Amino acid sequence: MNHIVIAGGSGFLGRALANYFTAQQKQVVILTRNPGKGSSFVKEVYWDGKTMGNWALELERAEALINLSGKSVNCRYTEHNRKEIYSSRLDTTCILGEAVRRCMVPPTVWLNTSSATIYRDSYTKLMDEYTGDVGNNFSEDVCQQWESAFKNEITPRTRKVVLRTAIVLSTRGGALVPLLRLVRIGFGGHQGSGNQFVSWLHIRDFCRIVDWLMQHAVLGVYNVCAPQPMPNHHFMETLRGAAKVPVGLPLPVPMLALGARLICTETELLLKSRKVYPQRLLDEEFVFEFPDLKAALEDLCQVEAKRS
Repeated sequence: MNHIVIAGGSGFLGRALANYFTAQQKQVVILTRNPGKGSSFVKEVYWDGKTMGNWALELERAEALINLSGKSVNCRYTEHNRKEIYSSRLDTTCILGEAVRRCMVPPTVWLNTSSATIYRDSYTKLMDEYTGDVGNNFSEDVCQQWESAFKNEITPRTRKVVLRTAIVLSTRGGALVPLLRLVRIGFGGHQGSGNQFVSWLHIRDFCRIVDWLMQHAVLGVYNVCAPQPMPNHHFMETLRGAAKVPVGLPLPVPMLALGARLICTETELLLKSRKVYPQRLLDEEFVFEFPDLKAALEDLCQVEAKRS
């Protein structure tokens, strides 16, 4: 049992995990709506995320199933998009649960992604897995229903773990790419008040945490983030330093609202205060490679500079 199945693995997180595990000589199977040729260690298989098919055979004897599926929340929250955001998470979770139950030898562990945005907006209280307050707006409800769907899939032979993942920092995708672009064109100041907290994680630690959770006999919910949530103004100041850009103009809420409309997204993605803490990982002695924001951003900017 040494192959890993990544559902919805064609995004930057899935590709990062595929690279991480193939470096360990493990076979990776990516379930995707748009399969490519793959490579010697990566096999891409078609699925639609809703119906049973030959893709389910890939789950037999898998070391792990990692579900990253879900329409990006980087969009306008129209009625159509809201339905897609829900269905792309709930449908995939349910069909994967059915496929796991049908296996003769099911995956050892099923890791299902969620989001650290499940917690309410907070400027003071650290939101850990034990005492964190779950919110009730649209984004928070999506996470609650997603986790509930996962919990309801009964898989007695497969261990289950929820990944409440914060903003994963990478120069190959995700939130850091547009933020770096803003910094480099001179708009790298704080967004809104700048007091809202940012919970973040280096891409390498994301991969290491997934691997760690696979290797340890753990269950339940984990906050997947670095132990250093930062106010937005400090985050942007640190990013400017890493990018070697001395100053940046701030973006007040009216300008953010206009920009969000122009690029078809929501200001919540920048303005919600996410003060999330990985208490379980720390209690269980996971060691972060990048617990410090400055070191994380400097590393990523150096990697990008070498690549360019």
